[in-house]
Amino acid sequence: MAVTKSFRDLVQSRVARDPDFAAELLREGVDTMLAGDVDTGKSILRDYIKATIGFEKLGEATATPAKSLIRMFGPRGNPQARNLFGVISYLQKQAGVAFHVAAAPL
Repeated sequence: MAVTKSFRDLVQSRVARDPDFAAELLREGVDTMLAGDVDTGKSILRDYIKATIGFEKLGEATATPAKSLIRMFGPRGNPQARNLFGVISYLQKQAGVAFHVAAAPL
């Protein structure tokens, strides 16, 4: 029987070796949330955080307890805008990218 990796393990290994993929994963998480699919966006951002900075270091950087961040990005989490945008701002700085919202026709 073939040995397989979990999807999360594959994502984490790809993020570790490919900074462009990591930046696109972060962008996709934010785009997905802005498109109205908050649960999927939180899931993508959770995977990104785990694969890059980790919740402990993110908590220290944002002055938010790691357990609160884990809950915030969990399936039933309901982050406040202030906390969510603070995290996204920090993640952008860490990744060396800046996101801008632009209007586009539907």
